[in-house]
Amino acid sequence: MQRTFAIIKPDAVAAGHQGGILAAIQEAGLRLVAIKSLRLSTAQAEGFYAVHSARPFFRSLVTFMTEGPVVAMVLEGEDAIARWRNLMGPTDATKAGKDTLRGRFGTSIERNATHGSDAPETAAYEIGFFFSGLELAGL
Repeated sequence: MQRTFAIIKPDAVAAGHQGGILAAIQEAGLRLVAIKSLRLSTAQAEGFYAVHSARPFFRSLVTFMTEGPVVAMVLEGEDAIARWRNLMGPTDATKAGKDTLRGRFGTSIERNATHGSDAPETAAYEIGFFFSGLELAGL
């Protein structure tokens, strides 16, 4: 079993797509281990996306991720990272198939509805950023 981190981004939350995304997760056979809704502060968004701090899109990404609530999740299953990334589709929602979450609910490369960890090390960091050990204990 593998765990991965996922976010339903502010664009998808504002459009009311949380239910559709959660249903797709369940239909894909991934188990929801932990979930919380929160609004990121600028400092939290900068910390979470620090790996991109030198990139030209960093400031607009931070602004976008703080404009409204997000839903943070821990998903579990066999090959959970790859399965979640396949379910999300390509980062650029305009290039994502309509059978993917980004193709269904995203509108651009930035406003792409969802985020997911890309490797086990990233998943461990991202899960720890949003969830305490106590929130995950026994799950």
